[in-house]
Formats: sequence, structure tokens, C-alpha cells
Amino acid sequence: MTKQPKHAISPTRSDDYPEWYQQVIKASDMAERSPVRGCMVIKPWGYALWENIMQAMDAMFKETGVKNAYFPLFIPLSFMQKEADHVEGFAKECAVVTHHRLEKDDTGALVPSGRLAEPLVVRPTSETIIADAFSKWIGSYRDLPILLNQWGNVVRWEMRTRIFLRTSEFLWQEGHTAHATQAEALERTRLMLDIYARLAEEVLAMPVIKGAKTPAERFPGAVDTLCIEAMMQDCKALQAGTSHFLGQNFARASQIKFQTADEKEEYAWTTSWGASTRLIGGVIMTHGDDDGIILPPRAASAHVVLLPIFKKEEERQAVMDYTEQLARELRRQRYHDRALVVEVDPREIGGARGWEWIKKGIPLRVEIGAREVKEHTVFVGRRDQAHQMRSSLKREAFVTEIAGILDDIQSALFERAAVFRREHSVEIGERADFYDYFTPRNLDKPEIHGGFAFSGWCGEPACEAKIKEDLTVTIRCIPSEAAEGPAACIACGRPGRRVVYAKAY
Repeated sequence: MTKQPKHAISPTRSDDYPEWYQQVIKASDMAERSPVRGCMVIKPWGYALWENIMQAMDAMFKETGVKNAYFPLFIPLSFMQKEADHVEGFAKECAVVTHHRLEKDDTGALVPSGRLAEPLVVRPTSETIIADAFSKWIGSYRDLPILLNQWGNVVRWEMRTRIFLRTSEFLWQEGHTAHATQAEALERTRLMLDIYARLAEEVLAMPVIKGAKTPAERFPGAVDTLCIEAMMQDCKALQAGTSHFLGQNFARASQIKFQTADEKEEYAWTTSWGASTRLIGGVIMTHGDDDGIILPPRAASAHVVLLPIFKKEEERQAVMDYTEQLARELRRQRYHDRALVVEVDPREIGGARGWEWIKKGIPLRVEIGAREVKEHTVFVGRRDQAHQMRSSLKREAFVTEIAGILDDIQSALFERAAVFRREHSVEIGERADFYDYFTPRNLDKPEIHGGFAFSGWCGEPACEAKIKEDLTVTIRCIPSEAAEGPAACIACGRPGRRVVYAKAY
């Protein structure tokens, strides 16, 4: 009888993918549900990952001239009403503040009091309040462009929530720019999408497809929405970042005008773009295995953990001295413009200690015992490989080569994800084949289906809606690098263009 491999996470991905995801988050100690419905507490291990993502993005933004600013969490209701499509798109998700204090009633219970003259919307996004500021700051073409980014939180009152992927409150960045010409605004829209793609692929080791949303999937109030789409291990798509060309819609609604060089008055052209803590969910579902999360080194909360092992009490001092000296040497090393982050875990809890770090996804685990001290070596395990696979390396070589080892892990994770996406992406031209591709083979596991289908769409909203109604499949994007030539619409057979269909989060 074949012995089944031991796994740290139960259920496994093949047993119950949604529950596997929740258990990975719990086992890695990244986050937990809060007492507030639909909200999460991001714990230090998870927040360190978010900090590294923020730092990487922030540097990329600033390379293009973007500066950080901050705007109020509360938006006057009248601001939201200025742009009709925008308010309609977010109306069902808005949390609204109507009172400004609490008082005790006759029973001693606290009740809201002090009704506000105008209700305040807890920001679901900040286009309206930032547009109001732009209207005051901009008077001449000399004031343009304005390139701003805001780091903060937003609230969207979701009905069904899942940690990191969809919560009522989440952390994000939102960029907002104003330009003198349509061409400049379109260039900025495309530039920011390229930055998101670069972040996803180079930092998170997550392959993405760049493209444009259909009108039905656009950001409310936008003229055009560009996005990056990644494939998760259950073959669903995850929208990992969006960049919106807003045209002059918000400028007209908020009267963002400027005087041109020839003294004419025109409306500014604006953009907005954002990415959120949803990226953490993407990292989990792109790289995780049945032992937990696997962190890509360039974003990892920490790079290496040192695990001193004492078989005899008299070995303790020598092993700890060796471990602490190694930690100091490693912390002097640099990895992609940041200091190497080293954890030292001296707890004596047997094999459970190693499993904890496996579940947390740290890229490298280093065991140090009396033999390693004597031989000036380290015993190294890579998280991207089976936990049984460990190798002995000379200490000096390990310190010198650790950046290269981490880069090798980073590359291996990206290639593994790219291969997975290729294996679960198909070109489909026949309607029957398309429906078969997205029909679950096991009705007890409806989340398991085909993957990405590159098929045709004629451009008619009715055809897009029909596919969504029948299969809960949406057009994820119209790829920027679309194949040449027409493609027959998968719904009606009329001539169309090639798009990416998938089920999605």
C-alpha cells in the first residue's frame, strides 16, 4: 500500500479549494476575521507582506513623477451625486454616516444623536472628493499635470466576504491625475497599468494578462478601464489591478477647468488607478500548496529563518553563538534594494517549529546543530521544494550566495505559475466546446472548471450577458496583445474580436 504524503493544510486544494484558502491564512497567521462584519485584522506576518508590496509600488510610482497625498475618509453625499454613473455603480456598497455622537436613552443604552446636516459617505473610492480639490488647484495649463497617489483604506459594504479577496474594508492605493490633453491622460492610464503588471510579475511572481474591460465591466464613470488578470490555482481569474481613463466626465461634474496657452477655457482630462490587499490573496492562490503559503522572496515578510537545534544542553551556547553570528552576517546582505530580513527561532518545540515556518511560507529555512557548528556549514530547506529536500552548504558560501538562491526561488515560482496558466488556457471557437469547458465535471465542486478561454465576442452586451447568465463566466479583458484576425462570437456566431473568458473572484 502506497503511503500518502503528509500535508500541513486540511482540506487540500483538490478536496475543497475555498476552505483550503481560509485554512492557509489561518495556518500562516497572516490575518483573521474581526468582530466587525466583513472586516479583517491583518496580523504582523500579513502586514509585513503588504508593507513590502507598498514599498515596491511606491517606488515605481515615484519614478514616474507621482507624489503622495491624503484626502478625507468621509465624502459629502452631494459629491457622490455629481457623477451619475459613478454614484449608481457604488450606491449599493456605500456605508453612510448620518449622526455625529452617541447619547444614552431612558434605558441607559447608547443611541445615535446629533443628525448631520448632510450625510457623509465613507469613501468607497475618492474620485469625487479629489476632483473637487483639483477644481480649486487648477487654473492654468501651467498647473498641469497633477500626479497624486493616496495610501489608505476604503469601505464597500460587501454581501459575501473572503479575507483579502473581498472585505467590507480593505487597504489600497488609489492614484489620481489631471492632464491638459486626452493623449497625456491616455498615456498615463497605460503607464500605470504597465507598473501594475511589472509589480505582479517581477515582485509577486504572478503572470498576468493586460487588457481592457468591456463597457459592462468598466469602473463606474470611466470612459475606459484597463486591467491585469491573473489565474489562480482553481483556474479562476483574479483582477489584480486597474487603471481608468476618466475622460472629462469627472472634470465636467466637478468643474475642473483650466486656461490653455492660447487663453481658451477647457476641461481637464483625468485618470485614476488602484491596487489593494487583494494582491495578498493573489499571492496565496498563485503560489500556495497543501503545506501552506509560499512567499515570493522579493515580497516576502522575511527571507530566512534560522532554527538552532540542541540535542544536549552543553551544545546550546555554541549553537546559539554560531546562529547569532550567522544572523548578523546575513542581515548585512542586501536583496533587491532592501536589507535581508532574518528570523531566529530558538523555541524548543520539536518538529512543530519547522512546520510552522513551512506554513508561513518563508523562502529559506536553515537548521543549525552541533554538526553544523563543527563543520562550519548550514542545513538549508527551500520552501519552493518539497520540505524533505534539504542540503548542506558551507556557511561562507551560503552567506555569499543567498541572494542568488532567493532569485532562483523567485524565478521558479513565476515559471511554475506561467506553466500552470498555459496548461489551463485554450483557444475555443465552437459554442458547444465553450459550454463544455466551463461546465463542472463534479457538481459537488463547482469551483473546479476549465480555466481561461480565448474566444470571440461580437461586442453586443446581450451576448456578454447571456454567457454570464448561463455559466457565471465573464469577459475578463480584451487582451492588449490580441491575436490577429477576426473571431466569431461564441454566443451568436457573428464576427467579433478575441477576448479572455473566465470565472472570476
